[in-house]
Amino acid sequence: MPHITIKMLKGRTDEQKKKAADQVAAALVEAIGCNPDHISVAVEDFTPVEWQDEFRKEVTESSHIYKEPNYDPKDVL
Repeated sequence: MPHITIKMLKGRTDEQKKKAADQVAAALVEAIGCNPDHISVAVEDFTPVEWQDEFRKEVTESSHIYKEPNYDPKDVL
């Protein structure tokens, strides 16, 4: 443990997703000193329309956000 979920708009390749997962995991190892063998990373793809509801649930209504985004999710429609 830890487990990380990356949520993004559809359209990236599996290679891009793998690279992002590897780099996010490496950054987490550096930031908190965890064992890299204990990290798992998932990638979830959303259409722009699907992202509207997901953004509301995962960002707007969440009390667990440590880095706030600086955009309106409607901008991706």
